[in-house]
Amino acid sequence: MWYERFLGAFSVDMGIDLGTCNTLVAVRGQGIVLNEPSVVAVKKGTNQVLKNGQAVGWVAKEMLGKTPGSITAIRPLKDGVISDFEITEAMLNYFITKVTGRARFLAPRVVISIPSGITAVEKRAVFDSAERAGARRTYLLEEPIAAAIGAGLPFAEPTASMIVDIGGGTTEVAIMSLADIATCESVRVAGDDMDEAIMSYMKRTYNLMIGEQTAERIKIQIGSASPVGEESEMEVRGRDMVSGLPRKTGITSGEIRDALQEPVTAIIEAVTRTLERAEPELSADLVENGITLAGGGSLLRGLPARVQQATGLEVTLAEDPLTCVARGTAIYLENIELWKDTLENNLET
Repeated sequence: MWYERFLGAFSVDMGIDLGTCNTLVAVRGQGIVLNEPSVVAVKKGTNQVLKNGQAVGWVAKEMLGKTPGSITAIRPLKDGVISDFEITEAMLNYFITKVTGRARFLAPRVVISIPSGITAVEKRAVFDSAERAGARRTYLLEEPIAAAIGAGLPFAEPTASMIVDIGGGTTEVAIMSLADIATCESVRVAGDDMDEAIMSYMKRTYNLMIGEQTAERIKIQIGSASPVGEESEMEVRGRDMVSGLPRKTGITSGEIRDALQEPVTAIIEAVTRTLERAEPELSADLVENGITLAGGGSLLRGLPARVQQATGLEVTLAEDPLTCVARGTAIYLENIELWKDTLENNLET
């Protein structure tokens, strides 16, 4: 529509990577303008966001696991999909307002990335949340496609591109050709499950209870999928499960590698299953093109080597894997007139 193009010249159109752990917002022509945790702090028993609706993102993440009885810090997305509708709406509204400013002249068009395996009901929840948060028009873009665009893969050409996007809640594995997904798998095993595996290991082995943020810090500092360089150690603090008192203990990177075996194996199995379902011609292309890893979970040390060992294909890490999906949504926005017919949008549902 000509008037959509006209309005598009005056609105701050944005791409949103609505993630389980972090939400990134990219604006057409400006790149990534916001990267904050997907956390909201509310008054207990209500959906009232604290600090006049400002306790979202970094402010709320600092409260995770440390809130008094009257406050709850919520992550409104679970496994890449909306688990708390009203809180997601409040979070989106905060992020959209932060990017466009309160006195926005025109509501923005928004491209939101979604896991490839979500249901029609889960899609509807994303549309409704974005609409109520102030979007003029909402388009849904599957995460593997956004990640492939952001990683600079030739996904529109008649050759196979394979992306493994390991986020916080889901891992998206897809083989693409001619601007669409040829075969894909979405598994709800990703970065959060790695944190939970570390928490369970500390409980089981050391009788020590640790929080999500501590587990994430352990994963980032000494976590690995296969042996890399020298073994390192780290001091961990938490609550003793026997005495109930605060305690600290030392752990090694080898122990954490063992703790992460289950989630890492589940991700590798999803990769091999997807490869087994590929058409022979696409498989032939992948011998040449290899696999690209994206998403925050792909930064786990030794993971590319593990995937390469399991598949026999060359594995590369995308440039700045954390922001791949958000950059992909921004590039999609720049070409929206060309590609928008391929997207689901809220005027057709």
